[in-house]
Amino acid sequence: MRLCLAEDLAAADLEPLTLTRPVYDLWLGCSSLGEKIARAFGIGPGPNRRGALIRNHLAEVQRRREPHVVFNDRDWLARGPLVVAKGRWVPPENFEPPGGGPWIGLCDGRPACAWVGPDDLLDLESNNVDAWFDRVLARYSGDEIGGEWIDRPWDLVAANARHLERDFARDRRPAVTNRQLATLALVGPSDRLRLHESARIDPYTVFDVTNGPIVVGPGVWVQPFTRVEGPCYIGPDSQLFRANIRGAVSIGPSCRIGGEVESTIIQGFSNKYHEGFLGHAYVGEWVNLGAITSNSDLRNDYGEVMVPLQGDPIPTGQAKVGCFIGDHTRTGMGSMLNTGTSIGVMCNVLPAGLLLPKHVPSFTAVMYGRVAPGFALDDVFATARIVASRRGRTFDDADERLYRTLFEQTRLERERAFQRSNQPLRDSWPVLQSHSG
Repeated sequence: MRLCLAEDLAAADLEPLTLTRPVYDLWLGCSSLGEKIARAFGIGPGPNRRGALIRNHLAEVQRRREPHVVFNDRDWLARGPLVVAKGRWVPPENFEPPGGGPWIGLCDGRPACAWVGPDDLLDLESNNVDAWFDRVLARYSGDEIGGEWIDRPWDLVAANARHLERDFARDRRPAVTNRQLATLALVGPSDRLRLHESARIDPYTVFDVTNGPIVVGPGVWVQPFTRVEGPCYIGPDSQLFRANIRGAVSIGPSCRIGGEVESTIIQGFSNKYHEGFLGHAYVGEWVNLGAITSNSDLRNDYGEVMVPLQGDPIPTGQAKVGCFIGDHTRTGMGSMLNTGTSIGVMCNVLPAGLLLPKHVPSFTAVMYGRVAPGFALDDVFATARIVASRRGRTFDDADERLYRTLFEQTRLERERAFQRSNQPLRDSWPVLQSHSG
């Protein structure tokens, strides 16, 4: 069986996180959305077994990241029967693909995946995924197969604790050993803690699995006076510095984390070394949060949080929503982020002694509390190359071309933000008003 992960038009609703990666690369629990789909269909990572239909400007960089995946290739699609799955769909627990074929699976009445033959794939391209699924649904009967949709960035954060539990239960690897237990304090049953044998756990560290399991990956270093509460996943080569991890947290590879973190996903290669609160948030890659940077995740009136996506306030239906930060963005020391803040890619956010703007478009700076033009692209790229080299990675010409394309794609969003920034400062975001009788 072969698998093609496809991006639909709703990938734009997950910005700023999807500006620099396919939607299936977003993290949930202990793995990416794409890994969950591939595992549900029993498809491994071998050559020519997986393909993807993604936005064209991402293809060059993604080929380097996933050399065994075939991208936007119509000839590969038509070589034989194929499962096509939308990258925003999360399969249900214990999913069993329907037998026979062709078939199309629905989630909440919407097409989620389909098994079809070569003739049905002739008109499938990266820019018509939604229309193709509609045509297939009209041709074959669709059946509800369950699962869930990731429609907005806060959906990932809200579902993370549940998927941490689910991923832990699926993985049958051995739990913590007696030798590992000798260097840490464990609260709760030992079979709820999994430490990789190469992880370094210093004395005076606490792992509390009372409310959920904890997974610690290879090469992780946990320094003294760190407390980790489950459910939690700590990815390969990440380091915790006197951190207070309060549960429902997924930390990707090669991160440096300190301070208080709660109900948050960090994609990878990002720094939050110092004190400060990060809660109900999703942080991309290569982000640096300066000392004491903190975000609010609850309004004072406990009302519904609005998040500005592409500049327009979107209701979340939730009372606890923090911030969403795109790749290669940096905050200065003492930055205070408002409830429901959205910051794009390659931004520089400097503190102003007050809550900072909720909407920060890509490639801008925040100075004196206002959104302003960012640094020159060549200067930003030079910084990105330095940051990547500190993790043994490279920021190459393909990355530069990707971000130059994104710079043009997000130009209008920046211009709108500059116009708003030049207006007198006022609270333009909807708030819950109280009325006296």
